[in-house]
Amino acid sequence: MNYFVHESSYVDEDVRIGEGTKIWHFCHIQSGARIGKNCSLGQNVNVSNHVTIGDQVKIQNNVSLYEGVTLEDGVFCGPSCVFTNDLTPRARYPKGRAGYLPTLVKKGASIGANATVVCGHTIGECALIGAGAVVTGDVPAHALMLGVPARRKGWVCECGQILPDDLGCPACGRAYRETENGLEQVGR
Repeated sequence: MNYFVHESSYVDEDVRIGEGTKIWHFCHIQSGARIGKNCSLGQNVNVSNHVTIGDQVKIQNNVSLYEGVTLEDGVFCGPSCVFTNDLTPRARYPKGRAGYLPTLVKKGASIGANATVVCGHTIGECALIGAGAVVTGDVPAHALMLGVPARRKGWVCECGQILPDDLGCPACGRAYRETENGLEQVGR
């Protein structure tokens, strides 16, 4: 094995885990899950069937990734953030996989502690979802989303710095312009 799984965690059959990944205490990785290289899964993380996780993803404690969730490279999931996969769940009338809506979190996006991502949406590259926010729609690339329901309150750089009105990052020097899909880098 070229990855680490703590002895208190369970990894089902038909799971792929990339080199350098660390899976800590009390996790459960279910059948069909795919986890990339150099990821970190904190305590009590559940990765459901057929979930895909890219490289260099950090998932903090108490996060459940339900079937239908895809995390691209470099995504950060804060402690106890929540993903759903069914808009109309009923215990007495389960729909199973046919009722699941996909959620895509694109490269470099971050989701704050206790935020909720309602299924069926895409979070754009390098977006930042604030702690406790509730995402109920698609999120543009580099958007800073805050509140319940989450609304765009600004823009963030790839490095995580909140951008001023001129969209030039004072921390790393990247420059952006606004497009219909969010921000696009135009220089450094």
